[in-house]
Amino acid sequence: MHTGGAISTAAFLPPRAFVDRPDLLERRFMAEEARAYTRWLARSHYENFHVVSLLLPRRLHQDFYNLYAFCRWADDLGDEMGDRERSLRLLAWWEDELDGLYRGRAHHPVFVALQETVERHQLPRQPFADLIRAFVQDQTVTRYQSFDQLLDYCRYSANPVGRLVLYLCGYRDPERQRLSDATCTGLQLANFWQDVTVDFEKGRVYVPLELLDRHGASVDDIRRRRPTAGFRAAMREAVEVAEEFFRRGLPLAAQVAPRLALDIDLFSLGGLKVLEKIRARDYDVLSARPRIRRIERFVLLVRGLIRLAARLAL
Repeated sequence: MHTGGAISTAAFLPPRAFVDRPDLLERRFMAEEARAYTRWLARSHYENFHVVSLLLPRRLHQDFYNLYAFCRWADDLGDEMGDRERSLRLLAWWEDELDGLYRGRAHHPVFVALQETVERHQLPRQPFADLIRAFVQDQTVTRYQSFDQLLDYCRYSANPVGRLVLYLCGYRDPERQRLSDATCTGLQLANFWQDVTVDFEKGRVYVPLELLDRHGASVDDIRRRRPTAGFRAAMREAVEVAEEFFRRGLPLAAQVAPRLALDIDLFSLGGLKVLEKIRARDYDVLSARPRIRRIERFVLLVRGLIRLAARLAL
């Protein structure tokens, strides 16, 4: 058992490498080392959006890193192991580790760090369990017949993250949660439409089969990377659905503290930017993956700051 001392960078491994190290899995990490691990994990992985923004209160930075680390681990246990049965076993283990946290027996670095966040903000277990359920579902469900089925999946895969962020910032009311759910669902859908080919390589199709069929398209179009007129029409409708969720969630930024409002604006602006890029490609997401460039992320940050300044001036 590790009992303290200098932080060991040998433990700074991504999930796939970490789980192959029995010595690390059996070791109890101390709080300082655990916090350093989640900070490293959050800062070392590409995302369309920064884990923390410039204006997020510094007192919340570590909490955001801890939350991100939990999500990143669950995601990688599901998608990076290369074996469905192993992923299911590891996700069951991850939920056992979550139970250990809520019983005061955390030892994995993510849960040691997260335990401080859970206690400080009185976070309920259910959103974390819902996220794990979504990653398990990814191993067992590879097609969605209707939008209703897909939106039910988003309830577990996306919405809990927004609710946890609200908890971290002191908001627990149903109205803000409803608006957050809309934004998170919009983000999840935008990500699906951006990653149609990426997900297909993993054996999954999130575009509802009813939607493809209604427009005369099929999964075979995705398999062949063939952006037919029917497939583009299906993606046009899919983009409109995602955009509507973003519109429903936009009032949330005006109902939270200014510093959090910037992050919410950046999430919405980023998701809408992805949809804009899909439109600019005439809904062809099969030939190349729409991607937000670094300069575009900077522009989104500036736009978010301008919108924040305008609100503060009212």
